[in-house]
Amino acid sequence: MGSSFSLFTDVGPIPPQYQVFINFRGEKLRDGFLGFLVDALLKENVNVFIDDHELRGRDLDHLFSRIEESRVALTIFSKNFTESRWCLDELAKIKECVDQKTLTVIPIFFKMKTDDVKKLKGKFGDNFRDLKSTHRGEPENFRRWKEALIFVSKKTGLSSSRYSRQNDLVSTIVEELKKVLNDIAEMERQIVKMLLKRNHLAARTDELIKFVVRFLSLFLLLVAFVGPYVLGLLTFFSFLVGRLIINRAVESEW
Repeated sequence: MGSSFSLFTDVGPIPPQYQVFINFRGEKLRDGFLGFLVDALLKENVNVFIDDHELRGRDLDHLFSRIEESRVALTIFSKNFTESRWCLDELAKIKECVDQKTLTVIPIFFKMKTDDVKKLKGKFGDNFRDLKSTHRGEPENFRRWKEALIFVSKKTGLSSSRYSRQNDLVSTIVEELKKVLNDIAEMERQIVKMLLKRNHLAARTDELIKFVVRFLSLFLLLVAFVGPYVLGLLTFFSFLVGRLIINRAVESEW
């Protein structure tokens, strides 16, 4: 789980904002529907990390890092999804990143009723309760998993039941992912522009502050040296003005 398909090495360097993490359960799903989806994403130059439950060579910390690096998580809910605590741990991590606003998640209901996922009904819910019964003493984990299941399943997603052909579902997912990735990329560009503008304004403000400090320093220096003379001149000038006013008043009386 967590390793990417070997053909991913053929893809050139792609910025992190174009990474998609796929969270799923099931060998048949990986070899069928998911394989077509990955191929379609690769053709669009989208880098993908696969939650491959059959490959346990890497630990959860590695997978969590992959989730944190990604911009979009695609969770494929199938009837066997809740058999795996591994997948549920990843789902809880996905929720955490979504809460932190560093990740967007899109649920895919594959041959599943959306209500069965949201309300833990049918085999999907039975598998979750079976897992809980075999892992007693972990109430905190099951609370996190249940919250993540409900949280993600309520997000806007896609259901395979609405598509008569698998190719149509794959095409729709690819288009939706491209829209989300483009929106994220545009938002990040705007943030970069805003930061650059703010840095430019901060630099100009720093220059102004330095100018004012230099001016005040020079002014204080001048006052320190010529202040007494300036004060004397002002006093002398005031005396002359006063004498002129008095003289003018005396002349007016005559």
